[in-house]
Amino acid sequence: MNALDQRTLVPEILDRLAADDPRALHSRRDLRRINALMFQAPIMASLMRKFMAKAPGRILDIGAGDGTFMLKVARRMTRDWPKVELTMLDRVGLVTPELTADFAGLGWKLETFTADVFDWAQKADAGTFDVITVNLFLHHFDDAELLRLFSLLVRRAPLLMATEPLRAGLALATTRLLPAIGANDVTRHDAAQSVRAGFRGSELSDLWSAAGGRPLEERRAGPFSHVFAGAASMPAKDVP
Repeated sequence: MNALDQRTLVPEILDRLAADDPRALHSRRDLRRINALMFQAPIMASLMRKFMAKAPGRILDIGAGDGTFMLKVARRMTRDWPKVELTMLDRVGLVTPELTADFAGLGWKLETFTADVFDWAQKADAGTFDVITVNLFLHHFDDAELLRLFSLLVRRAPLLMATEPLRAGLALATTRLLPAIGANDVTRHDAAQSVRAGFRGSELSDLWSAAGGRPLEERRAGPFSHVFAGAASMPAKDVP
C-alpha cells in the first residue's frame, strides 16, 4: 500500500504556537506565499463564480487565519459582488484593523469571531449564510470530526466551497523545496503533514453526503490543490 493511500493526521506545529511567537509569525508569512504559489485565491473565486448564480449577501469563511486569503478572493469578486457581508471565524484572532479597512474599501463589511468552529456552529444564534468558504482548514480534522462539522455546517448555508491540499506524491515532494522560498522549520514540517492529511478522489463528497448534503463537485485543481463544492439538503432559511 502506498503511504498516501490513506489520510494521515499528525499535529501541526503552528497550531501549538502562540499567535505572537516569532516562528508562528514567520510561518504565517510563508503560508501567504504558499497560498499564492498554489493559486488558492483564483481557484476559490472560480468555484464561487461557477456555483453562485447571483452575488451572495453573506459569506462565512471558517479557519480564516489572518484574512489575507479572503481579501485576495474579494478583490477578484468585488466588481460583480460590490456589497457583501463577510464573517471570518478562527480560533485565534489575527485580523488587523488595516485588513478590515481594506475590505471596507472594496465595499465589503467584515465581522470577525474568535471561537472554536464546533462551539460556534452549534449555537442556535450562529445565523445562516449564502455560502461557506474554507481554505486549507478541513485537512486538520479526521473523518469523524469532518462528519460532525459537515453535519453542523450543512444547516448554516446552501453552499460550501473548499480548497484543500491534494494528497499526492508530487505535492509531497515539492514540500522539500520550501527552503528555496525561505520557509522556516514550522512551515516545512506542517506543509508535509498537510499533504499527508489532504484529500483525493471523493473523500469529501462521501462525508458531505453522509452529513445530509449533496456534493456538486470534487476534483484536483493543478498539482497541489483539491477542491470541493457541496449543496445543503434544505434551504438554510428553514433551519432554526
